[in-house]
This record gives sequence, structure tokens and C-alpha cells, in this order.
Amino acid sequence: MAKLEEAAFAAGCFWGVEKRFMEIPGVRKTEVGYTGGISKNPTYEDVCKGSSGHAETVHIKFDPGKISYKKLLEAFWELHDPTTPHRQGPNVGGQYRSVIFYYGAAQKEAAEKSLEDEQEKYGERKIVTEIVPASEFWKAEEYHQKYNQKHGNGFGLPKLI
Repeated sequence: MAKLEEAAFAAGCFWGVEKRFMEIPGVRKTEVGYTGGISKNPTYEDVCKGSSGHAETVHIKFDPGKISYKKLLEAFWELHDPTTPHRQGPNVGGQYRSVIFYYGAAQKEAAEKSLEDEQEKYGERKIVTEIVPASEFWKAEEYHQKYNQKHGNGFGLPKLI
């Protein structure tokens, strides 16, 4: 059995982000939840109020023999507009900010390099994506898990990898 690694990304509403990461071969498990805030065990309502400081996050377990962290970063950049602070499309608020939560020095280095490479594509438009150490991940309520699988809404996101 392959040793799985973990990754976590925030790129707007976690429903669509989870759906796209689930489609990538080598991604073995996804969960949606909340990371990067100050309160313990936040609810969706807490996060939406904006006072908890959490971002809607997708936590991923992946097989590095099938998909590299670098490829996951490429998928992350394709998913959203990293130049819009605290919003993605019609969703506005700090919980929709762009964040790469890294696990260890190698992920941090890869994330920083990918941001540098991505910034060249955007020119004058500054990328606002945060790159921060992964903090505690709080799993969202069950009705949020695999939401698009349950309800069939694709949000018009591009197919990845």
C-alpha cells in the first residue's frame, strides 16, 4: 500500500474545489472544512460571519507515486483567480481567500516557486495567495462533504489534469 501524503488548499467555495481535486488521478481522499482561523471547531455559520478567520479549505490525501505535489499546485492555480482578495466569483468574504497550506519544508518551497512562476503569467496583477503552514483542519458539516457528487452542480469549473 502506497504511503499517502497530505495537502490543503483554499480557492473559493470548497464545493467546486473539492469536486475538481477528486477528479485527479492519484488523489485518494478529499474532505472539506475550515483552516487558518482562530476559533476551535467552527461551524459553517461561524465561518460565514467572518469572525473565525477560517478559509473554506479542501484537505487532500494523495499518492505521490501517482500525482506530484507540483501537479496539485498546478491544478490549484487553474481553479481560481488568485488575484482577487477575499473573493472568488460571486462569493465574497475572507473565507473564500486563496491559500496554500503547506505540510513541511518541501511543500513550502514548491508552493513559493509555483507562486513565483504563476506571478509571471499575471504581470501587473498581483497574486494575493497566502502560503502558510497548515494549522488544524476542522472538518465541515457532513452536508458539505462531496456536495457536488450529491447535488450535481459543477459550477462551470475547468476539467483538471
